[in-house]
Amino acid sequence: MIIATILSQKGSNVVTVRPEDDLGTIAATLASNRIGAVLVLDAAGALVGIVSERDIVRHLAQAGAAALAQRASLVMTRGLHTVTPQTSVTEAMGMMTDRRIRHLPVLDEGRLAGMVSIGDLVKVRMSEIEQEAEHLRAFVTAA
Repeated sequence: MIIATILSQKGSNVVTVRPEDDLGTIAATLASNRIGAVLVLDAAGALVGIVSERDIVRHLAQAGAAALAQRASLVMTRGLHTVTPQTSVTEAMGMMTDRRIRHLPVLDEGRLAGMVSIGDLVKVRMSEIEQEAEHLRAFVTAA
């Protein structure tokens, strides 16, 4: 299966913030949308970073409540790892595992097309494994 299939099922809507947004606002956005990360887009709509729950917790541990006033541009992870709609689920899972990340922006010809989480990928992989097991059970039963 490829990433495009996941996006067709879950949709391509991505919650984004601006580099000037503060961590308090971003934390509220994460909570209200029940998500673990937001992408940071500049004024031109270009992807410039990601802010995750981990980033917020790390900065809270370092600076205390004052961290909530810090701007996304100071906290975000830059140099993002991305996938395309044609990337396989297995390849994306490998990237996430190797780099210890939970979210991958999906770029289609350089444009933001969506985002997938490790949960999205695990859900798909579990479904594939269940289907394989069912086929094997049917094969064994028929034999």
